[in-house]
Amino acid sequence: MSRLASSYRQAVASHRAARAHLDTARSALGTAPVAVAPAGAEELVARLARLGGALATPTPNATPLTDEPAAVRIGEASTSDGGFPVLVPLGGGHHLALDADVRDPRVAGLLRALVLRLVATAPPGQVRVAGIDTAAVGATFGPLRPLLDAGVLDPPATGEAEVAALLDAAEQHARAAQHAQPAARHLLVVVATAAPPPRELARLAALTHAGPAAAVCVLLAGHPSRQPGETATTLGGTTAVRLNQGYAYVGDPPGTPFSADGTGLAAPVLLDGDPPPASVRALAEHLGAAARRADALPFTDLLPERRWVESAGNGLRTVIGRAGGTPLTGAFDDALTLAFDDATPHWLVGGRTGAGKTVFLLDVLYGLAARYSPAELQLYLLDFKEGVSFTEFVPTGRDPSWLPHARAVGIESDREYGLAVLRELRREAQRRATALKRHGVTKLADLPRDNPLPRIVAVIDEFQVLLAGNDALARESVDLLEELARKGRSYGIHLVLASQSMTGIEALYGRAEAIFGQFALRVALPGGGGVLDQLNDAAAALPIGSAVVNTAAGAVGADTVLRFPDAHAAAADLAALRHELWQARPPGSRAPAVFKGYEAARVEDDPTFAGLRPGGRRPMALVGRTVDVHGTTALFLMDTTPGRHLAVVGTAPTGADVLRAATLSLARQHTPGDARFALASLVTAAGPVADDTETVLRAAGHPVRRLDAAGLRERIATLAAEPTGREYLVVFGMDAAAPVLGAADPSTFRSGLDDLRALLRQGPGQGVHLLGWWRGLRRLADDLGGTQNRDDVACLVALNVPGSELALHLGMHDLAYTPRADRALLVDRHDQRTRLIVPFVGDGHEPDLER
Repeated sequence: MSRLASSYRQAVASHRAARAHLDTARSALGTAPVAVAPAGAEELVARLARLGGALATPTPNATPLTDEPAAVRIGEASTSDGGFPVLVPLGGGHHLALDADVRDPRVAGLLRALVLRLVATAPPGQVRVAGIDTAAVGATFGPLRPLLDAGVLDPPATGEAEVAALLDAAEQHARAAQHAQPAARHLLVVVATAAPPPRELARLAALTHAGPAAAVCVLLAGHPSRQPGETATTLGGTTAVRLNQGYAYVGDPPGTPFSADGTGLAAPVLLDGDPPPASVRALAEHLGAAARRADALPFTDLLPERRWVESAGNGLRTVIGRAGGTPLTGAFDDALTLAFDDATPHWLVGGRTGAGKTVFLLDVLYGLAARYSPAELQLYLLDFKEGVSFTEFVPTGRDPSWLPHARAVGIESDREYGLAVLRELRREAQRRATALKRHGVTKLADLPRDNPLPRIVAVIDEFQVLLAGNDALARESVDLLEELARKGRSYGIHLVLASQSMTGIEALYGRAEAIFGQFALRVALPGGGGVLDQLNDAAAALPIGSAVVNTAAGAVGADTVLRFPDAHAAAADLAALRHELWQARPPGSRAPAVFKGYEAARVEDDPTFAGLRPGGRRPMALVGRTVDVHGTTALFLMDTTPGRHLAVVGTAPTGADVLRAATLSLARQHTPGDARFALASLVTAAGPVADDTETVLRAAGHPVRRLDAAGLRERIATLAAEPTGREYLVVFGMDAAAPVLGAADPSTFRSGLDDLRALLRQGPGQGVHLLGWWRGLRRLADDLGGTQNRDDVACLVALNVPGSELALHLGMHDLAYTPRADRALLVDRHDQRTRLIVPFVGDGHEPDLER
């Protein structure tokens, strides 16, 4: 209780002393003369208001801010006769310091307003802003995000390393500006939201003393001062602002003081707050459009003056865009050349959807194709996404031209097609290894000039699709990629792998470093920072149309910011260049092999089908197109070897189309009357296809016999007992004949299945072949008499049959097959091969996967 009583007495004494001071102050004020405003004070305030309003209007300054400061409004002075705008000089060697940091909302709002006004005051592209926001971890600049997207504001530095890197870049900018022509200078505004540690503060202070030639303007918050002008001893060319509870007091700007005695503006100032969001967006849109126009590099600037005059002996090089020293400078003045050579043999490209990967790749490919002839350069192009990235390089119905350098182009490629391309590249590498040994050299560049080999660039867009899962196909693809990545530089084979993401690729576990370690050149587009080192965030805030190029496998410190032209916007230039190169193609050039994953195959369009003529010794049944590099025709020979029959299996109606294609292709290899055709259509779904097959056969002069189930059994029995020359028995829906074939003859106890099995074993030697469509694999096995007789039908076209069932039937436990629309597996028991094919279909076909 005694301690409480003592505290109470002290409080009462303090209260009485305060009352005494207050009474003394009131007495003094009552005897002081009343200040009278000088004559014309109201008019002066009004004139200041009008003049300040005019000067504070953000219009692009005719004089660059690097040479002369701009009068920038920071708030409104308050007097008994009214208010007027308060303007301070910024830019041209002038800076601003506030004694409170952004934890005071007034400071945060003012800094954002000043950034907007400085950017709006200068011509587009003349001001760039870099923020240090250790006080709010970047949140201070959140409302200005549109300016970041427009490329005017850099991502704020929030950590110690980032602050140091920003100050390094700012000092580099200042040194470069001091040695540059005035017209080439750009103002860098460094905004610090709180006073940094002493070392970094000293570096900021040095920037304020660097003068107008340094082209730097510092806005520093949290730099305390007891008097408005006191900061001049520490910071050079700086206007000081001191805040109290409601207002701010502005010190004398250097060279243009408000006062004669150094006390600053003799009126309290209400600081301006945040700019309207609509104004930020509008300015960002204006500046973004202007920046794109100013920074845009016309596609034609990527091209050489003369076509096909460069040699690929020591590598491939092409101009890809415009680069600057650092993203902080905002200057993209130098053309950037990238290379495929010993230092950067392979490229890794990353970027989210819409980031411009396709545009970037087109820039690279057209740039290379314009510099190097097809004798110096060959291209293998794979696209695994649902797009048409490389369609323009191949002939189409609208445009017959193609890129003469392209050897194989996959559009919406199957994984199997990608694997086939990698196998082809490995075979080419082996051929080149033999050539190098023959000439006693170890590198492509050392080959004799009279025996050059073209360099190969293989581009795989969305390569992670090729490596999806961890099946045999993915594992083999990884093996081939690793081999090509390690050996490619010696053999002149270069890889470009592009993807949205480098993570979660199961087949790469434990192998990623061995493969990607060979990719010294990394290109990170917006959202593609995964291709860089984990500590490298140089691509964190890239605008569309730009990229970070890193030649040290993504390591920090080896980054160059690149802007590249929009090839899609230059469609006319691309078409003109493609036609020019196509017209200049060497005599005898062939169009590239093209695989379009979305395109169905028709037997009438197949070149092998078109070339079939009567008289061949070994008739061929064509069933589709193989998913390989050259899209070869998938076929099966119908000779006298046992088992030369065709079984199409699956519930998909495509089975009828495959039988039609096989039958018509066989018919083209016989003169009318040389072979007979017996057709049985036992399922309703196959009726129209069977009718069309009969019509085409009769139109070609071939004899055709139509059979029902009973007639089929009778014909099988006849052919099994007494073959009468070459005949093709074509059955649409063979499984539907099971009840009839399964019934035994009462007198002989022989069933139709017995005759069928005899026909399958003996028929080929007598020129009789069965082509049947079974809708179930089990029914086929039963008709054959069990899996032990599966070789009696040596050719199998599996449609929508589960891979596990197919593997069990074939006795192939390592078979990897997943049924999908417009794909089938061709199994040839005689050569022990399985091939994924695009089965032939008829007109009006729609993809199906019916079970």
